[in-house]
Amino acid sequence: MQLAIFDLDNTLIEGDSDHAWGQYLAEIGAVDRTEYAHRNQMFYEEYQRGTLDIQAFLKFSLAPLARYPQEQLFAWRAQFVADIIEPMIKEPARELVEHHRKKGDELMIITATNAFVTEPIAALFGIEHLLATKPAEVDGRYTGEYIGIPTFQEGKQIALDQWLKDRQLTPTKTWFYSDSRNDIPLLAAVDHPVAVDPDTMLRGHAEAEGWSIITLRA
Repeated sequence: MQLAIFDLDNTLIEGDSDHAWGQYLAEIGAVDRTEYAHRNQMFYEEYQRGTLDIQAFLKFSLAPLARYPQEQLFAWRAQFVADIIEPMIKEPARELVEHHRKKGDELMIITATNAFVTEPIAALFGIEHLLATKPAEVDGRYTGEYIGIPTFQEGKQIALDQWLKDRQLTPTKTWFYSDSRNDIPLLAAVDHPVAVDPDTMLRGHAEAEGWSIITLRA
């Protein structure tokens, strides 16, 4: 079994779905337009710098899910995906996914963005396997907490190792495509690390290590 793994935000899509979801909630008035949007931007900039406190961010980003019934949240999410996410998907990204699909590789997305936001995005690419931070639920409502280890930085490697162990799988070849310095631990662990439109730190690291560097921007 050969496994092709993709980061999602700013890799397969031309934007950050977590940040965009926060903006969307502010725009429709589901959260405080000024304060929430400000903190959402602050966390995004910390992520870009590699200084994000993932626990603080998850407490912030999952809190709105606990305020509303799932029926309302799913309706908002469907509109968000149609209006905001679908335009972020460019043809080169679809072609890369199809390249690995036609080779018979198993396809997987590993993303720090929570599963509530990313499940329908993975479905747009026809990718079955998604490792993402999972929001906790009780009696059909989200609690604002999460289950397990966040799929962020080293957490992505931990989640992948557990997924493979649970299925008793040992890939013969692995690829990982990502744009972010936060994904260097997993990039360093696969057979074929690929930096995709990388941030400055990842670009320098990829060049030093001799990793492939590509663009998926139209």
